[in-house]
Amino acid sequence: HPYNLSLFGAVMEHVGEQKAEAWLKGVVNNLARAPKGGDTDQIKAVAAGECDIAVTNSYYLARLMRSDKPEDKAVVDKVAVVFPNQQSWGTHMNIAGGAVARHTKNQANAIKFLEYLASPEAQNYFANGNNEWPAAKGVDPGNPALKAMTGGQPFKSETIPIGAVGANTVKVQQMLDRVGFR
Repeated sequence: HPYNLSLFGAVMEHVGEQKAEAWLKGVVNNLARAPKGGDTDQIKAVAAGECDIAVTNSYYLARLMRSDKPEDKAVVDKVAVVFPNQQSWGTHMNIAGGAVARHTKNQANAIKFLEYLASPEAQNYFANGNNEWPAAKGVDPGNPALKAMTGGQPFKSETIPIGAVGANTVKVQQMLDRVGFR
């Protein structure tokens, strides 16, 4: 999955190739079961006691937290959130990005659209509609589930340039193959 490559590429950027591969081998060796399903399935597996921890995108938990369904509330009551590296480099975030094609006919409008997407108004739409953390600095999401996940504390995201993470993709895929990650 491309998100795994992003996360693992960031780990490699932080600790170097050798330590990243050793860490990945440890991840594989510590799997309680083969990963199956999507992020929500992993959260439910923790709640059911199939495993002790799962790595997921936080917006899936936020969806469960904001749900009115009793079965979702039961899952939320059995799990807790840990954002890694809050005291050091920050938690890895997957990025959805936009760009302007070099030969676009409507460059000015394309730039305006990207500027709008980075505005506090649009960032709040993402935060409250999709339960995603705002990408623009200084935007308070106002989303009760996101606030509950941090216990009211500021959230620290890592700041590795996406280009550096992307440059690690091939090496990370090779590592994953060597350590037997599926």
